[in-house]
Amino acid sequence: MKCILLLIGTGGMSKSELKFDEWGLIPAVIQDATTKEVLMVAWMNAESLQLTQASGETHFWSRSRQQLWHKGATSGHVQRVREIRYDCDGDTLLVLIDPDGPACHTGKVSCFFRHLSRLGI
Repeated sequence: MKCILLLIGTGGMSKSELKFDEWGLIPAVIQDATTKEVLMVAWMNAESLQLTQASGETHFWSRSRQQLWHKGATSGHVQRVREIRYDCDGDTLLVLIDPDGPACHTGKVSCFFRHLSRLGI
């Protein structure tokens, strides 16, 4: 399945205008395309973005291991990409996916299951 690159906003930015940081990385927010739940945040470089677009499954850059990783290669919980969007500044990606299992290495559906504050904020 090919993913479709869509734009957020009306600025008419092109893919070449993505703003990777000084290490060649851009944050990617991974969201369930159906439920809209934010599942995880990971880093992409140009190569992992290209692999994601070519394969239709998410690939990321591991800052700790200093290597590419295909989400689900070990666990089997691949993420099939429906859309890739980027924000108005071109410095953050939003990847809408259909998950084949939990996104978090803990086995939770989302990596965002902990609460910093329960003060009603």
